[in-house]
Amino acid sequence: MFRSQLCGRIRLLSRVGRPIRSQHTENGAGSPYSAKRYSFLNPTFVALGLIPVLTFALGTWQVQRLRWKVDLIDQLSGKLQREPIPLPSNVNIAAIPEFVYRRVILRGTWDHAHSVLLGPRVIDGTNGFHLITPLVRTNGSTILVDRGFISELAAVKKKYPTPGEDVEVHGMLRESQARNNFTPDNNPAKGEWYWADVAAMAEYAGGESSNVQPVLVEEIFEGHAGDAAMRMSNGVPVGKVPIVDMRNAHASYVATWYSLSALTTVMFIRLLLRQRRTSARLPRH
Repeated sequence: MFRSQLCGRIRLLSRVGRPIRSQHTENGAGSPYSAKRYSFLNPTFVALGLIPVLTFALGTWQVQRLRWKVDLIDQLSGKLQREPIPLPSNVNIAAIPEFVYRRVILRGTWDHAHSVLLGPRVIDGTNGFHLITPLVRTNGSTILVDRGFISELAAVKKKYPTPGEDVEVHGMLRESQARNNFTPDNNPAKGEWYWADVAAMAEYAGGESSNVQPVLVEEIFEGHAGDAAMRMSNGVPVGKVPIVDMRNAHASYVATWYSLSALTTVMFIRLLLRQRRTSARLPRH
């Protein structure tokens, strides 16, 4: 009997020293070490991973746009190198885009009564306008000629030469401009012209009934800076230097998007490595 009681006490003591495990603990749900692991399918993590891809794609698209713009500028510059041609008596308006920046020769007399001042503009710190005057051609329709830049003082006082005899103009064909959101609309009734709406200017000069075509030619100036300064002081319009002045900012866009792609890629990799190190330090059960 004593032996049986002793064995019972030993079994009881052995149970007391053994840790108590519940089903809840064994499953790990109640463990203090069961920290929530970071999921790489988290929407924020996925979004951060997409940013480098999207910015790289935008940079590649801008590379394509840059190549297109460079090719276009080269094509237009090639047109400027060709020999000037006389404009036909009646210009085919639909064909103008094919001849933009092509040198042309015009002859006729100025219609000063319908001159317009386009602007204001600022060139080399001087305020002024572009003087656009219809040219009544001796052998064809009347077209618009941007004679060049004049100072604000000359424009206000109308101190610019207005020859009435026949003139010969060397220029290059241009297209009508598009008004951006920051440019006011023209007001022909008040003589306010902020952007080159060639069709509206042609109507102002008499329109189809007066044989005025919506064609714009920029007069060319190939002198040096001293000649330009002298012409400016005398109120003579300074024409356009024969170069292609198309805006080309695609190279800066390429640098911006690729830089953002590289930067966000580094940030994403650092975040990925940090999350992996955090997950590796968590106890495993």
